[in-house]
Amino acid sequence: MRPPILRATFIRPDELVVDNFAGGGGASTGIEAALGRPVDMAINHSPEAIAMHKANHPNTRHFCENIWEVDPKEACGGRPVGLAWFSPDCTHFSRAKGSVPLKKEIRGLAWVVIRWARDVHPRIIILENVEEFQTWGPLTEDNRPDKSRTGETFREWCAALTDLGYIISFHTLVAADYGAPTTRKRLFLVARCDGVESAFPEKTHGVGREHRWIPASEIIDWSLACPSIFERSKPLKEATLRRIAAGIKRFVLESANPFVILLTHQGGDRGRSTDEPMATITAAHRSELALISPTLITQGFGERVGQAPRVPGLDKPLGTVVAQGTKHALVAAFLAKHYGGVTGQTLERTIGTVTAVDHHSLATAFLTKFYGTSRAGCSCEEPVPTITGGAAGGHMAEVRAFLVKYYGTGGQLQDLFSPLHTVTNKARFGLVTVAGEQYEIADIGMRMLQPHELYAAQGFPDDYEICPEFNGKPLTKTAQVSLAGNSVCPPVAAALVQANNREVA
Repeated sequence: MRPPILRATFIRPDELVVDNFAGGGGASTGIEAALGRPVDMAINHSPEAIAMHKANHPNTRHFCENIWEVDPKEACGGRPVGLAWFSPDCTHFSRAKGSVPLKKEIRGLAWVVIRWARDVHPRIIILENVEEFQTWGPLTEDNRPDKSRTGETFREWCAALTDLGYIISFHTLVAADYGAPTTRKRLFLVARCDGVESAFPEKTHGVGREHRWIPASEIIDWSLACPSIFERSKPLKEATLRRIAAGIKRFVLESANPFVILLTHQGGDRGRSTDEPMATITAAHRSELALISPTLITQGFGERVGQAPRVPGLDKPLGTVVAQGTKHALVAAFLAKHYGGVTGQTLERTIGTVTAVDHHSLATAFLTKFYGTSRAGCSCEEPVPTITGGAAGGHMAEVRAFLVKYYGTGGQLQDLFSPLHTVTNKARFGLVTVAGEQYEIADIGMRMLQPHELYAAQGFPDDYEICPEFNGKPLTKTAQVSLAGNSVCPPVAAALVQANNREVA
């Protein structure tokens, strides 16, 4: 039997590669990784986006203007286009937009693809958008989707590409399946006019595949401080506090193998599951504390009635990074060693051996005041005393009150500054067992994820410049976060381009 004749469909050196990019330039990063050559042209209306793209793709010709103002024929100068990537604004298709009126001009940005297909006929066109792009249809008079005509405009748009000689295929891809530490899900459409069928990459990561999903714990910068929630000048919102409590309950108190971090911050990977041997435990940098047991919560998105608080944890890829500000927060339960190896004992039993170091304490259902030299206790039937920060002994009293409030026996839900509901006789509320050793939650910290962590979650390389100079100053954190949320995940772009840059029978 004669072997199949292979036909080369690689992007040729004389063909242009054009990226009508979004966000921080993730598509260009992935394209370059797949092709081993720079992107020739990059187009974006945002000066901040162009500044970041220039810093990382210096060999690319940049157009900082409205995509409709760029003439494809003039820009390409008669050269053939091998690949044109498009990431039109998706905000007015995303379900995160809610019931806010939509803008026709933003929803219509994808029509620019038809202009490029007509004018310069790229051999391969790739478009990235949210899944809801397939529902693109006319709006009503009040600028809301006309449900009776859902998908009508999308079908017209596809027909226009088909009339120009393109064969269209599209699939939804999850970034975590291709090595990015995020569960970001997007629609990818591939249109080809060279007679070759579009290809979509095989999944490389996940259960039963060559590689595991990369968990969120691997993109967290553990060297950053996680300030106490009890020392904030502005109290956290009730929904956030409930998420913090739910996360600690699920991933710290009720976890058979809590994820723990050494507080020494000295070199290497400090995060580890308790399935691994425990390294030497010290109390460096924080009095009486040796470990933190962290988790993640999601902010900015409300829960439906009856929906559990959003607490994704650290054991799976990060949720979708969005452009509207940081939505992911790290919550850390700071753990203090509980000596003795047991939860406690009743007063009727003989006290254990007394050593030179005081390992014993009387624990009853009461709250302790930690200010000045006072250590006076008060009954749980009385109003909670003034809660202050900076106690030398940590925040164990506040922690216990917090835990009781949000998920103590009976499910008490109340303001900490109101009379506290009756506390049960759980003397060591918040006791955690880590590799056979017992710890108490001495404090709870929380911080939002930083831009460099979000870019790591998207799958950008470690050396990607996310804070270039812009108008004589470093690019603002707000702009960095926005560009991260709008960006394409480089590993997905690389996998998709590589799948379509091949020899076929």
